[in-house]
Amino acid sequence: MWFTKSREEVLKEFAVDPAAGLSSEEAQYRLAKYGENKLKGKPKKGLAALFFAQLQDMLIYVLLGATVITVLIGEYVDAIIILSVVVLNAVIGVVQEFKAEKAIEALQKMTTPKAVVRRDGEVKEINSEEVVPGDIVIIDAGRYVPADLRLIESVNLQIEESALTGESVPADKNADELHEDPKTPLGDKSNMAFMSTLATYGRGEGVVVASGMETEVGKIAKILDEDHDELTPLQKRLEELGKVLGFFAIGICALIFVIALFQKRDLFEMFLTAISLAVAAIPEGLAAIVAIVLALGVTRMSKINAIVKKLPAVETLGSVNIICSDKTGTLTQNKMTVVKTYTANNLADVPKVGSDFRITNIDKINLIKTLVLCSDATYENGEGTGDPTEIALVVLGERFNLSKAKLNAEHQRVAEKPFDSERKLMSTLNKEGDIYRVHTKGAIDNIINIASTALVDGKVVPLTESMKEKFLQVAEEMSNDALRVLGAAYKDTADIIDPDEMEEDLTLIGLVGMIDPPRLEVKESIRVAKLAGITPIMITGDHRNTAVAIAKELGIADNLEQSLLGAEIDEMSDEEFAQRINDYRVFARVSPEHKVKIVRAFKSHGNIVSMTGDGVNDAPSLKYADIGVAMGITGTDVSKGASDMILTDDNFTTIVRAIEEGRNIYNNIKKAVIFLLSCNLGEVITVFASILFFWPVPLLPTQILWINLITDSLPAIALGVDPGDKDVMKKPPRDPNESFFAEGAGSRAIIGGTLIGILTLLAFYFGLKEHGYSLGSTAIPETVLTYARTMSFVVLAASQLFYSLSVRSSSKSILQLGLFSNIYLIGAIIVGFILQFGVISVPFLADAFKVQNLSFRDWVLVFAFAILPLIVNELIKMLTNRREVSR
Repeated sequence: MWFTKSREEVLKEFAVDPAAGLSSEEAQYRLAKYGENKLKGKPKKGLAALFFAQLQDMLIYVLLGATVITVLIGEYVDAIIILSVVVLNAVIGVVQEFKAEKAIEALQKMTTPKAVVRRDGEVKEINSEEVVPGDIVIIDAGRYVPADLRLIESVNLQIEESALTGESVPADKNADELHEDPKTPLGDKSNMAFMSTLATYGRGEGVVVASGMETEVGKIAKILDEDHDELTPLQKRLEELGKVLGFFAIGICALIFVIALFQKRDLFEMFLTAISLAVAAIPEGLAAIVAIVLALGVTRMSKINAIVKKLPAVETLGSVNIICSDKTGTLTQNKMTVVKTYTANNLADVPKVGSDFRITNIDKINLIKTLVLCSDATYENGEGTGDPTEIALVVLGERFNLSKAKLNAEHQRVAEKPFDSERKLMSTLNKEGDIYRVHTKGAIDNIINIASTALVDGKVVPLTESMKEKFLQVAEEMSNDALRVLGAAYKDTADIIDPDEMEEDLTLIGLVGMIDPPRLEVKESIRVAKLAGITPIMITGDHRNTAVAIAKELGIADNLEQSLLGAEIDEMSDEEFAQRINDYRVFARVSPEHKVKIVRAFKSHGNIVSMTGDGVNDAPSLKYADIGVAMGITGTDVSKGASDMILTDDNFTTIVRAIEEGRNIYNNIKKAVIFLLSCNLGEVITVFASILFFWPVPLLPTQILWINLITDSLPAIALGVDPGDKDVMKKPPRDPNESFFAEGAGSRAIIGGTLIGILTLLAFYFGLKEHGYSLGSTAIPETVLTYARTMSFVVLAASQLFYSLSVRSSSKSILQLGLFSNIYLIGAIIVGFILQFGVISVPFLADAFKVQNLSFRDWVLVFAFAILPLIVNELIKMLTNRREVSR
């Protein structure tokens, strides 16, 4: 609470004389006591730790269990295949996450390397890491602040704090001010300077009150270091699916042993059959396929300027229903821009785009000329340097063909009276032909007080009370629109005059209103987001009126009642705040802690929250949100390190496009999961029915593994890159608790799986019947069994390949979608058939999988069986659509 104490109290507490500073001995003692002035982070995970972290998944545990069992029964090839899937899945995850967690390192880089301090009565430059509490630090324009300071002296000091507070304009600092309210927002602590902020104007001195991890930046570092990783909705669904499949496999195996005991069958043979069934029940390729589909999604997103750092984040985007966005630099352009001008009876809007405008109004020419000449900022080749407010004035001149370079050449500056925070004015004296002219800019009410005349239609007239009222009325209207107002005045003089004489008897020209304007493309993006059931929220360190004005213009908020201040958040309990959170769309004057609190409150209602931002102050909330989105161009390394996704074009619109991509990726993963489970259900039905009715087993474990890992996997991956649904952003966000089997997906999987299972058994039956045997026959020769198993093996594989075409949509037929609209799926089916034919035709593969070639007649038969699930599923879609139309 150093901002509540006078400088004398602070100096006394730190036992330091500001004239002499600390002694070298005392500085060394305090360095040992408080530690180095740098940010500390916990050790980051190495490659091995990242690799093993990828294995902490229920599906992976089930696969590892299957590997152990296959090793125990001597099926080493199967064990190697399953283990390869596990390793592939882990490698894909590690590659994506290896460079992810850089937030603390980036914060460490941000801290300034040098600091100017007073020690032993002398001014010295030291490494910033050696700065200790009690040090007297000297600040001047262009220097970074090395630690948190209570200012003890300030002369026109302005510090750019946008990375911490979100404010576009440098904050005025005054060492004499006291803030008695202990809940004063960070941006209003005018007697404090904070680590890693930049002095842009003036000079000052301060005593270090916090260093290292105790600074405001240090507090952010602590928040970033806390462990709070949560499972994404997809990870939760897959975790549940893994448990269900694991218990299902165990249950099926137990049931087989019970059946075997009743049927008095060979228990070891039944154990091997149980393994077949367990293999059939578990989609071994699912974990790797999901990882591959997500990785392909990451590649696609990079093409729309969104870099995703963590694979599951791709899918989480599809569930987002709240976008919390920082204002400055994210929704706005992070550059002050003049949007209105006013001269006597002439209020005009400045065009939002374009330049090279011609002015015919003499008053407006003089207004812009005075504002440009009375500025120290520069603007060349599209880049501005100096105070953001002055850059805005110089840019205004450039757009109206009154460039600073040209005006400076014609009207040389010969004297000036610098700005100070008490006068809130700045004046320059420039040549004006054979005479000189004073140009003054600053607070309009202060200018009116020292003006005696006004410029009206190019003529100087007395400044009447009614004219004063009109100027102040326009200024008030601009302020109500959240514009920052600056007035301009001038006076001519025959000679060079003393600076103290400049600001007397001025001629009032007019005023301008400026704001950090919204990005041009954001309004449409917000409209699209709202149409998709997503609520945009603005969170900023800026003032309430400014924030609400921008929010209203963008369509985020409708009125002032939908806004809340950080101080008002502090007055509520966490429970009350969470209850009322949905009443607000704008949060102003907030600290980093408030941002985290806001994200948590929204999440407490079951929302999936995305937080966008670019400053250091956004980093904790980026980390706590379900999806943290950092800006790639204006974003600090800290915000990028804490985020899940980085926008390379800093465009809010890209977030909406990324959400659309995320929704389509989830839908595609769901298609792949339903497809794989349908296929596995077919295998389970085939094997289980054969055991239940005492028939020979139609499929061997090796054959099932081949289908699960090769035949099924190619179409599943192709389904994962299916072209997106064009209407996906016209639907509300998916409920994060929604099951994979919602919206009839479960029943479709059961119908498809049952058909595949029955047709596989039918093929096995026909294979036996051709050789004079039935399903109930005993002592069937091995060659006959091999032939019948080959038929069932081909029907199972081929029916799954054909069936993948039908899984693309739950309502549209393959003709409506376009048979070749997913060329990857067609390719996967063709490759699948080639591989299947190869396994049967190539002798050493046929021996390994215990299959043999079929006659032409049987090839026709198996293809007829295989295409049936596709036809039935398409007929069901057609009948369902007709029923819905008739309603």
